[in-house]
Amino acid sequence: MSNIAGKVVVITGASSGIGEATARLLAQNGAHVVLGARRTEKLEAITSAIRSEGSLADYRLLDVTKRDQMEELINYVKNRFGKVDVIVNNAGVMPLSKLEAVKVDEWDRMIDVNVRGVLHGIAAGLPIMKEQGFGQFINISSIGGHTVSPTAAVYCATKFAVRAISEGLRMEVGDDIRVTIVSPGVTESELADSITDDEASQVMKEYRKNAISPDAIARTILFAIEQPADVDVNEIIVRPTAAN
Repeated sequence: MSNIAGKVVVITGASSGIGEATARLLAQNGAHVVLGARRTEKLEAITSAIRSEGSLADYRLLDVTKRDQMEELINYVKNRFGKVDVIVNNAGVMPLSKLEAVKVDEWDRMIDVNVRGVLHGIAAGLPIMKEQGFGQFINISSIGGHTVSPTAAVYCATKFAVRAISEGLRMEVGDDIRVTIVSPGVTESELADSITDDEASQVMKEYRKNAISPDAIARTILFAIEQPADVDVNEIIVRPTAAN
């Protein structure tokens, strides 16, 4: 049996891309997955598909920028299943543009989703994990959390922040709670759909020609979770073989 069987895993941003792929794969390996996102019609379809395969899944409406919704989701999971084994803080947005375009509303949205969303997940889950004496946070950063490129300054800043928050969390709670950072390279997803800047959109189309499947990231997340409790996979970068 896999070390993941029977674990209760909460996944944010689970209506598509990495979140959806992760939910499907973990469920296939025996986890009970709870999907959270804003698009409940997509969550319902994914959950139904997982259940039709004989696996366990639930879903709840979730906007990660709203702390009360995150707390309601995590408390629901704790009350229903008696524990929260893993929280995958995956929700993210990427409306790229040069700073001189001064798209402040888009900057704010990235900060709210990519940084505050992760913090809200930690705030909701950490007290429960400390009380139960175990747990794992898997926070999705990006290759953009390791290097900065034109049009991506704010996005990269949010992903650098995810890495800093995650490392700080690991140092503070590492005796009983595992913390993993997963930094994907270019991956097939809906992230680029949020780009409103024409120049940035064209650059991204070229960049995404070598994109890998979200299943590759899902397998990475599975690997981190299924390790024995005394093994904490701290950080993994996953990118296309053909990436520069």
